[in-house]
Amino acid sequence: MASVSNGVIVDRKRTIVSALCKLKSVDATKFMDDVVNDLKSLSINIAQTAIEKEYNEEFNKWVTFAENFPSDPEGCSKGLSELNEYLRTKTVLVGGGYRFCDADIIVFSTVHPYVISLPDSDKNKLPHLFRWMDYIQSTHNFGELFQPIVVKKAHFDPPLTKLTAKVDAEPSTKKAGATKKLAPNESASSSKADTEKKSDTSKKPAAGKTEAATEKKKAPEKVAAADEKDKELSVGLLKIQVGFIRKASKHPSADSLLVEEIDVGEGKCRQVVSGLAKYCTPEELQDRLVVLITNVKPGKLRDVLSEGLVLCASNADHTAVEPLIVPKGAKIGECVTFYGHEGKPEDVLNPKKKQLDKITPNLFTDEEGVAKFKDVPFMTSAGPCTSTIRNATVK
Repeated sequence: MASVSNGVIVDRKRTIVSALCKLKSVDATKFMDDVVNDLKSLSINIAQTAIEKEYNEEFNKWVTFAENFPSDPEGCSKGLSELNEYLRTKTVLVGGGYRFCDADIIVFSTVHPYVISLPDSDKNKLPHLFRWMDYIQSTHNFGELFQPIVVKKAHFDPPLTKLTAKVDAEPSTKKAGATKKLAPNESASSSKADTEKKSDTSKKPAAGKTEAATEKKKAPEKVAAADEKDKELSVGLLKIQVGFIRKASKHPSADSLLVEEIDVGEGKCRQVVSGLAKYCTPEELQDRLVVLITNVKPGKLRDVLSEGLVLCASNADHTAVEPLIVPKGAKIGECVTFYGHEGKPEDVLNPKKKQLDKITPNLFTDEEGVAKFKDVPFMTSAGPCTSTIRNATVK
């Protein structure tokens, strides 16, 4: 790659420092004098943690990519193409999973000013790069630091729209036929007779056509019912929040239950009863982050009120159960998001509709331990939720 001027490098590092500090919720002004340092040192200073040893080589590779990224059109185009090709089979730059690290933020900050100004003809050649950048900007709040990158997504018209339009068109056609004007030599009586004859014919449709017509009319109803079913199954109905267990204790009258006081940023803690006594002690739960469903209907478990449901991973025979692991840096009270399943959660889930029972079969951890709804990870501002139990059920 072509060399980069010192001025461009300094400006680039300032942007990277601002983005990393925004991500870590620290004051960027404390680190602006450190832009003379290499990006790896900057990242470690801001995060106040060392780079994980197993990812060190990959991390260094992308730091070098960012530091040497060219600013001339030809070199820039080549660099973006290389990045796009790498992301063809990747979700993030380091680790092979779904968890972002500082390398993603460093490279995002580096290429953003070049990507945002690309003409549409060039954007269409970089689908994997734009998918990655959209993933980052939709899961990290950079404030006004970066202008949002517009990603064109395929438009899909559900079958209901087309079927409804077709059925709606039929009555208007029939109405037009019914208001046909009489010819000058056509009497009202003959017209009436013709009408009655047609009416009799319509009452006795030809064999074989009756079923087809009935199916045609029922089709929109079936599609509407399917759409309603999909809505009921959407994880967007659940309000899943990050909570911090301030206190955990044994249930007063049930050896298998624990009672947790969980802070979800509401001013006072929620009391939640969980069946975790066999798998962890109150001391192990206290002062840790968890994710919990907060729009379940409150109820009593052995006479103790429970106002939420802590989500846990479990192996097949339930010999191992643990609360999902929330990434360090996630904020208390923030909602877990699911890319592509955005929506307004129910105020309170209706137990009669058994919405939770229909959604939880689609919650699991994959072979890397990432918690998912179908193929979409449980995402927080600091990355996805995980578990040490792989290929587990989550509920």
